[in-house]
Amino acid sequence: MAKAQYVTGEGLKKLREELEQLETLERPKISRQIAEARDKGDLSENAEYDAAKEAQGLMEMRIARLKEKIINARVIDSSQVDHSKVSILSTVQIKNITHGLDQSYTLVPESEADLKAGKISVNTPIAQGLLGKKIGETARIALPNGNELDLEVLKIDF
Repeated sequence: MAKAQYVTGEGLKKLREELEQLETLERPKISRQIAEARDKGDLSENAEYDAAKEAQGLMEMRIARLKEKIINARVIDSSQVDHSKVSILSTVQIKNITHGLDQSYTLVPESEADLKAGKISVNTPIAQGLLGKKIGETARIALPNGNELDLEVLKIDF
C-alpha cells in the first residue's frame, strides 16, 4: 500500500484538475499526433512518430502518478489543528532576529510548497524549527550551510 499524502482541499482540487486536463485534452491530442505521423508512411525512420510515442508514454506515466496521489490523498482538516501553536496550515509571521527582518510563511504539505506565494513545506528546516512554537517563542534553526538562524514567532493565523 502506498504512503498517505497529506494535501489541502485546494491542493487536491489542483491534482484533479490536472488529471482531467491530461485525460480530456492532452491524451486525445497526442493520439492525433501519433495517427498523423503513422499516416506519413514508414515508421522505422519516422522521427515524428517516435517523438509522439515517447510523449504519450511520459503523459501516461504522469496520469498514473496523479491517480495514485489522488487515491492516497488525505485532506488536512484545519479545524482539527491546534491553533495556539505553529502547525501545518499555519500562516506564521516571524522576526528574523539574526538579520532583523520580518517575514511571513504559510506551512503547507511538500507538494504544495511555493516560495513565491510564501508557502513553505513543513519539511524545510525553517518549518521544522517553527512547528510547535507559540507566539513570543524563539526557534533556533540549523541551516544546511551550517549557519544558525534565530526566529521569533510574532503572529499565528489559520
